[in-house]
Amino acid sequence: MNKDLSTAQRPTFKRTLRRINMTSIVITMTLVWLMLCVVSVVSLKQYAQKNLELTGATLSHSIEAALVFRDETAATDTLAMLGKQGQFAQADVFDKHHHLFAHWVYESDASSDRFNLMISHWLFPKPATEPVKHNGEIIGEIRLTARDSLISHFIWTSLAVLTTCILLATGIAMIISRHLHADVVNALQNITDVAHDVRTNRNFSRRVPEERIEEFHRFAQDFNSLLNEMEQWQRSLQAKNDQLLQTAMHDPLTGLPNRASFRIHINRLMNDETAKSGSALLFMDGDDFKYINDTWGHAAGDYVLIETALRLAEFGGQQHHAFRLGGDEFAILLSNISDELQVQRICGELAQRFAQPMDMHNGHSTPFTLSIGYALTNEHDTAAALLEQADKKMYLMKNQRTRTLS
Repeated sequence: MNKDLSTAQRPTFKRTLRRINMTSIVITMTLVWLMLCVVSVVSLKQYAQKNLELTGATLSHSIEAALVFRDETAATDTLAMLGKQGQFAQADVFDKHHHLFAHWVYESDASSDRFNLMISHWLFPKPATEPVKHNGEIIGEIRLTARDSLISHFIWTSLAVLTTCILLATGIAMIISRHLHADVVNALQNITDVAHDVRTNRNFSRRVPEERIEEFHRFAQDFNSLLNEMEQWQRSLQAKNDQLLQTAMHDPLTGLPNRASFRIHINRLMNDETAKSGSALLFMDGDDFKYINDTWGHAAGDYVLIETALRLAEFGGQQHHAFRLGGDEFAILLSNISDELQVQRICGELAQRFAQPMDMHNGHSTPFTLSIGYALTNEHDTAAALLEQADKKMYLMKNQRTRTLS
C-alpha cells in the first residue's frame, strides 16, 4: 500500500541532481579506468613480448660459439649472467637435434618474485623461441620463459598513477559539474520560491529574476507574463469584489451603510470593551414621511431621504457613523461619549439640523423632522438589548410629539 512521503522524507531536486551527478561521474570514470587499465596492460604485454624476443635474439648470438664448440659450461654461464639481471625466468638451449644442451632457471623464495613470475606467466603463456645460426645455418634454438620484475613493477606503478589521476579527474569533474548544476538549481529554486509565494500568500506582484541559462530565462519571462495576467485578473476580481461589498453594505439610494453593515458594526462594538465604554446609539425615525409620499409622490420622498442622509453624514463627520436601516429609519453610532448628558446635547444639536425644510426638487419644500431615541452601550450586555432600549426611547419621543401636535 503506497503512502505519501512527508516533506522531511521527500528528497529535494538539488539533492537528487547531486546524487545523479555523482553516480554518473563515478560510473563514467570507473569505465574509463577499466578501459585504460586494459589498454595499458595490453600495450605493456606487447612491449614485454618484443623485449623478450629481442633478448632471445641477443642471447642467440652470445651463445653461438658455445653451441658450435659444444661448451655447455660456457653456455650455462652466459645464460646465468643475463638471467640474473632479471631478463627471463628460465632459459633452455637445444642443439640442432633438439637435445637439451644448456639449462638455467631463476630460483627465489621471495613471495614477491613468485608473484612476479605469476604475472609473467600470465602475460607470456608460451616461451619465446629464437633460432641459433652459424654461417646462415640453424645449429640450435633458445627458449626463454619470461620473468621481468621491472615490467611487473611498472604495471603496478602505472595502475597506481592511473588510479590517482582518475580520482583527481573525478574530483575536478564533480566540482565543475556542481558549479554548472548550481545555475540550474538556482533557476529552479527561484521559480519554485515565486510559485510558492504566489500560491501561499497570493503575492501576484512577485516576479522571477533574470536567469543566466537561456532556456530558464525564456521560461522565467513566460512565467512572469503569466503572473502579469494573473495580477491584472486578481486586481479586476478584487475591484469587482469591492464593488459587490460596497453594494451589499450600502444603501443604493442614499449611499449610507445599510442594515447589514450596521449589524456588523454594532456587534463589533459590543465585543470591544474599550470602545463599548465610550459609545452610544441613536435610533431615528422620520415624522410624517408617509404623508410626504402620499402627497408629493415617491420621487419627492426619495429626495427627502437623500437630503436626510446628507445631513446625518455631515453631522457625524469622521467621528460618528450614520446608517440607513430601511424606509425612513436611520441610526448613528456615537463615539467618545462620556455620559448621558452629552448624548442628550448631541440629540438636540442633531434636531437643529432638521429645522430647515427639505427641498423635494419639484418646486416645493416640506418640513421633515426625526424622532430620536438613544441608549448607552456601557449599560447593556448585548446588541439586542441596546437596540431595544434605543427603540423604546425613540417611540416614546414620537408619541410625545404626536400628543403635542394633537
